[in-house]
Parts: sequence; C-alpha cells; structure tokens
Amino acid sequence: MWKWTRKDESKPGTRSATPPVHSAPSQEPVQTVPTPQSVENFCHEATCIGKSIVIKGEVSGSENVYVAGELEGSVELIEGNLTVGPDGRIRASLRAGSIVVQGRVDGNLYGLERVELKKSAVLVGDIWTPHIAIEEGASLKGSVLVQKDIPALPRKKADDGPIFIPSRGR
Repeated sequence: MWKWTRKDESKPGTRSATPPVHSAPSQEPVQTVPTPQSVENFCHEATCIGKSIVIKGEVSGSENVYVAGELEGSVELIEGNLTVGPDGRIRASLRAGSIVVQGRVDGNLYGLERVELKKSAVLVGDIWTPHIAIEEGASLKGSVLVQKDIPALPRKKADDGPIFIPSRGR
C-alpha cells in the first residue's frame, strides 16, 4: 500500500543528507517600522477621546492619549504620548513626551522627545522639540525650534482675570 509523505519529511530511521541550519542572532539592532493602526486598536493601548466627545479645560496625566474628538484648553502628558487622530481637533497648547498629529491643532506643541506631523496634519502654532518629522503634505503655519531644552507650558493664573484683546479700528 502506498503512503503519501511531504518532501520535507524524512522516512523513519533515515537521516537527511543536509544538516539542519541554525540561524545566529544578527549583531545589527532591529528597527521597528510603525504601522498604521485603526482607532479601535490604538484605543486599547491609550486613553481614547472619541469622535463625539468635546472637552473644555485642562487634561493632564502620565498615560498615552488618543484624540479623535475635540479638545480646548491645555494638555500636559509629561510621561505619556499624545496622538491627534485624523478627525481630532485641538485648540490648546500641548506638552507630551511624543506628539503625533494627523488632525488639526491650533496651539503650540512642546514635544519632550519628538513631534511628528503626518500628511493629513494641519498645525497653526509653534513647535519646540529635540526631534521632528514632517511628512510631505502636512500643513504648518508657525515656527519650529529643534533643541534639547523644552520650555514649560505658559500658565494662566486664576487671579489674572479675563484676557482683553482690543479690536483693531473699524
């Protein structure tokens, strides 16, 4: 009777003519290439501010945050990273370890490690960071200062009262 065997299987009791190949670990460091993630996948790894959420005020913490909704005020994530998704809209100064912008930000960015503007990003504000990456197609109206020392976020004191901006002559 005939029995089918795969080519890579050897018959019992016989040895293959070619010795097994063992790979040695590479001496070069392995670089990971970031892959695009869906919002659902990313929200499992970060606090997610959904598309229908609107926050007005101060956001602070030490976790990663993904913004798909709207945020107005200030954001300070010293030990966390901030990602503004393609539908995210922020009107605030942002300070975080790493900042990735895919949506729209009206405010200054203080990236303690790096700032990335993806091709769909629209930024109206200044950037302070030691490392920057700007994809072709991103929109930036402001200045970029690449340096190691990042200034602190400007704080509004409670006793300052309202800010008055005189209108220009009409």
